[in-house]
Amino acid sequence: MNNLGKLYVVGTPIGNLDDLTFRSLATLKKVTLIAAEDTRHTGKLLQHFDILTPQISYHEHNRLSRLDELLNILSQGQDIALVTDAGMPGISDPGYELIKACIEAQIEVVPIPGVTAVITALAVSGLPTERFCFEGFLPGKEKLRQEHLESLKTETRTMVFYEAPHKLIKTLEDLRETFGPTRKIVLGRELTKLYEEIWRGTVAEAINLYRENKTPKGEFTIVVMGNNRFDTIQLSDEELKRELKQIIEGGVNRSQASRQLAQVTNLSRSRLYKLALEI
Repeated sequence: MNNLGKLYVVGTPIGNLDDLTFRSLATLKKVTLIAAEDTRHTGKLLQHFDILTPQISYHEHNRLSRLDELLNILSQGQDIALVTDAGMPGISDPGYELIKACIEAQIEVVPIPGVTAVITALAVSGLPTERFCFEGFLPGKEKLRQEHLESLKTETRTMVFYEAPHKLIKTLEDLRETFGPTRKIVLGRELTKLYEEIWRGTVAEAINLYRENKTPKGEFTIVVMGNNRFDTIQLSDEELKRELKQIIEGGVNRSQASRQLAQVTNLSRSRLYKLALEI
């Protein structure tokens, strides 16, 4: 294995070039080859930082034919950096297959972390972040799309989606049909770029906003509040105590249990903590 090259999975900026880390920069300069989703796009990044490492294209349409070629280069002891157009490779792009093939061939895979749109949007959404799920782009075919959304109807975790601007209204309408018009939602557009926009409101408000105004350019990261099973239920103090007790028995203290229950009930944390002390 010592004679084999390494595959470096390198995170690149999602918009602002200054977000490239020192470690990513050093890695891109030292490897033999950069496998890029779009060599023209990555070329701008390389030019900006005066990186002279040659590139090879590795994208959705040539990923299978490129695999053997890249594995052969790695088997000869040469290192390759895998990059995507924006963010971490392997997230909603074909990088996964190369990473999997390297692992199976016992070629070392080294993560060089960087910015990702999903975490960036989630962190500033103001929605619960303790538990979340990343759903990426919804299926294009209507039936598969509806089936997938239906499977998320009872999802209690915060959900994160990606969407292209020309599909935004349709996706918002589908979210309304599945989750209801009052579900909280956050739309992140052009994240880290000059015209960055972060909008917060409900699904219905988002539809009205983008119906009245021309949908701006730039891919959207959509953060959706999870299903709140307490939305339409009024719980008594005794019922709340039972919920708190169940959470505490899961291994957390009274303060943490109060915070968790407050997030899903929209009740005061201090009130819930007082109830927790009575358990």
